[in-house]
Amino acid sequence: MTPVIVESPVGVTLIGGAPAGLRALRQALKLAPCLVAADGGADQALAAGVVPRAVIGDFDSIGAAARAAIPPGRLHHLADQDTTDFDKALRSVAAPFVLALGFAGARIDHGLAVFNALVRHAGRVCLVIGASDLVFLCPPEITLRLRVGDRLSLFPMGPVSGRSDGLRWPVAGIGFAPDGMIGTSNMVAAPEVRLAFDAPRMLVILPRGRLQAVLDALAPKGTGTAATAGR
Repeated sequence: MTPVIVESPVGVTLIGGAPAGLRALRQALKLAPCLVAADGGADQALAAGVVPRAVIGDFDSIGAAARAAIPPGRLHHLADQDTTDFDKALRSVAAPFVLALGFAGARIDHGLAVFNALVRHAGRVCLVIGASDLVFLCPPEITLRLRVGDRLSLFPMGPVSGRSDGLRWPVAGIGFAPDGMIGTSNMVAAPEVRLAFDAPRMLVILPRGRLQAVLDALAPKGTGTAATAGR
């Protein structure tokens, strides 16, 4: 079991090596001010003028200049090749929630590995933020305050079933599976959406502009912020 490397009482922004954008990073840091880089994400952090509290990974993609610029005590080399840098970083962080940038969109295989890690580390509250969407693993029950007409997609990472209130197409009675029924392009039909599933295997995909609403629902009380992001 990997020991905790970063323990934070506030949210952690976890940055990877895929393009994230300076504006998106700054918005994430307003909500989750503790910055951790996964391997090559250190280059992006330094380019934005921020030194991460820790860099975690197998160090096969961090640049030489970034490695030299970061204090040695903040470099944490985890050599195993059985897991991705995202997995290594996520399991090494203890925080109320994690906002993950720079992990979606660059490579399909990397993106799939990220979603796999969300399921395998179901105890971590982690939101993966892409260019236009955000993705999180649904807890056993969640209530979200959203906008009528919002797109809400569900993608099962294993066999799972549940129920919903506030969606145009309810999900009760449906057996979801990656090789069977999935739930893309559902729609919010009421200001309050309730979801409940019988196993931690369902990914929820929403527009990135609903980040604050998701944090309000997922983050432990007292750890959120009134700032807005992705809007």
